Amino acid sequence: MEIRIVDDYREMSEKAAALVAEQLRDKNNSVLGLATGSTPEGMYKELVKMYRKSCLDFSTVTTFNLDEYVGLSNQHPQSYCAYMHKHFFDCVNIKPEKINLPSLSKNEADPAKVCRDYDRKIEQAGGIDLQILGIGVNGHIGFNEPAKNLPVGTYLVGLSAETIEANSRFFSSPEEVPRKAITMGVGSIMFAKRILLLASGKSKAPAIRDSFNGYVTTEVPASLLQLHHNSIVLIDKDAASLL
Repeated sequence: MEIRIVDDYREMSEKAAALVAEQLRDKNNSVLGLATGSTPEGMYKELVKMYRKSCLDFSTVTTFNLDEYVGLSNQHPQSYCAYMHKHFFDCVNIKPEKINLPSLSKNEADPAKVCRDYDRKIEQAGGIDLQILGIGVNGHIGFNEPAKNLPVGTYLVGLSAETIEANSRFFSSPEEVPRKAITMGVGSIMFAKRILLLASGKSKAPAIRDSFNGYVTTEVPASLLQLHHNSIVLIDKDAASLL
């Protein structure tokens, strides 16, 4: 694992986009694992700029998203499907059939099958070449919340009170935030050939400190990244302030 500290959010976003571009130039049919939230927005903006300057081609890229809320339609403005189309998919030449998001309707009869099928699709695609991650204020990655035990594969998860509160800024009230999500498990994430975790701002500093202090615990899921053979933690000075 390598920690890279940059000055600010803008530089973090630019360097993150450069790493994604490097991956695509090395392997034009890369499989990308994608994250949502406010942190990677700048990275997506930079990638779109590169595409519009004809510096990048996404036509042979396959994507798998980390997670999705349960109970929101794909058209809901706060769904991660809508987020990805707004910030990235609709802005580049990625093929719709190459886009994969975990989807679990509220009335799904067999959630476990949906999760197994998602992991199988990742395996059939050859595995994830580069997985992008953010980090929650409680150290979660994807929606893998702090717990004594964490599932290896994709699964249905109940969101913690901390995560609901943190995500409530995107909704009219905390009551509107979905209570469940479908997420890649820690195994699905750790099987990626390369991982890039992004963090910005002082609010993420405690999670960064607790995640990369030389100890591993499922109570801080991001700490497991210390065991990955090819992971980069790209953070600004504020997020690194407690290291």
